[in-house]
Amino acid sequence: MPDGPIRVVHAEDSLLVQEGVARILATASDIELVGSAADLESLRTMVDHLRPDVVVTDIRMPPTETDEGIRFAVELNETHPEIGVVVLSQHLSKAHASLVFSEGARGRAYVLKDRIADPNELVKIVRTIADGESYIDLHILTAVVTGRREAESSGLNTLTPREQQVLALLANGHSNAAIAQSLDVTTRAVERHVGSIFAKLGLEDGQDVSRRVQATLIYQEGGGAT
Repeated sequence: MPDGPIRVVHAEDSLLVQEGVARILATASDIELVGSAADLESLRTMVDHLRPDVVVTDIRMPPTETDEGIRFAVELNETHPEIGVVVLSQHLSKAHASLVFSEGARGRAYVLKDRIADPNELVKIVRTIADGESYIDLHILTAVVTGRREAESSGLNTLTPREQQVLALLANGHSNAAIAQSLDVTTRAVERHVGSIFAKLGLEDGQDVSRRVQATLIYQEGGGAT
């Protein structure tokens, strides 16, 4: 637990939700909201400059409104592993939950928004994450375990975190160019990831469109669909 107040950065593109979370956190004397971001780039900048103890982020933000919160949680494992992350989601996704905890559960939480209808619940979760512990809802834990068992037979569990990100965007209908822009990498890098995904999922050479459809179905069957 930090010596002083728990410094929190909140990421959410809805002003109404931003204000609601700010009011909830303001009820706790040991928590200080030091910044609010409305998109992924603003969140990255705030975290680099403010170095909060905990980031509370929605799962979807601009620019793509897909899985920015998840991708940022994965990024922090490498750039700022000491910063805790609470990911808020409207719906349960086994694939997203698995990514949040892909590098371990310490300092990580994946929370359904209806679980924080009680303001005290969010405050409790932030304190738990700031203390280096984890918060895993029983329903989420059950879904993750089930999803991992299903993934063992499909090859999904062999994908790297980056390949899982690419597959999630691919399954949502993004082109290679759109995926490259979303992940801030080259199109050639995305092509390599897609090729690796096809190979690991056992999809034989053929028409690319057909393999993309097959990969999407495997992703959804493995729990990727929300």
